[in-house]
Amino acid sequence: MRQKISKLERRIIVALVTTDVHARDIAETIANEKVDSLSNFTWQQQLRYYWESDVDDCVVRQSNATFRYGYEYMGCSSRLVITPLTDRCWMTITGAIHLKLGASPAGPAGTGKTESTKDLAKGLGMFCIVFNCSDQIDYKMMAKLFAGLAQCGLWTCLDEFNRIQIEVLSVVAQQLFTLRGALLGGREICHFEGRKIKVQVFSVNVTMNPGYAGRTLLSPSLIATHIHTYINHLPPPPHTRT
Repeated sequence: MRQKISKLERRIIVALVTTDVHARDIAETIANEKVDSLSNFTWQQQLRYYWESDVDDCVVRQSNATFRYGYEYMGCSSRLVITPLTDRCWMTITGAIHLKLGASPAGPAGTGKTESTKDLAKGLGMFCIVFNCSDQIDYKMMAKLFAGLAQCGLWTCLDEFNRIQIEVLSVVAQQLFTLRGALLGGREICHFEGRKIKVQVFSVNVTMNPGYAGRTLLSPSLIATHIHTYINHLPPPPHTRT
């Protein structure tokens, strides 16, 4: 790192060091907790990579969720520093996708909701499209996005999702229910918005800033399609003496 190296080499080394430091922390935690079983949750909660001879492919596991590696080439990109909060957020997202649902990280602006989602997609080798939502979006735009995601098996992160008008959100909920029904039923073909499309496992994640001006409260039907996690950068309140 202290030598004169090119920008490309430096970015590669920074990404390797970031992941290696996290792996070192995991090894220390496993040693300190004296983990001696593969079924121990301290081991199960880690993002783990295996080469499965049955499917002749790389498989990623976390908790009870299993995914095939995506092999998406994203160039020489940086990686986030992985904290315990990042691990909990990742477990929420992988658990949601395992249940054919979406994840909804919520919290104040600038706390890493979108970046945590994108970094997990990098870890799984999946292409993640960040879509900035506004009150100008209609259900037709969302239908085109969902149809493309479902056919290609990609991820999306719908930023500021609760800026979309409530009338549009109610239709979006029905669109997601339709696609989820196809995934749960194991159907490769789905009738979606008046046409037949092929459906692969995909992920729709939404980020929200609750309590901000101009935001919409989500309908119960839309909340039912997502698993929520709250990300907050503020320190815990000090303990009060009694």
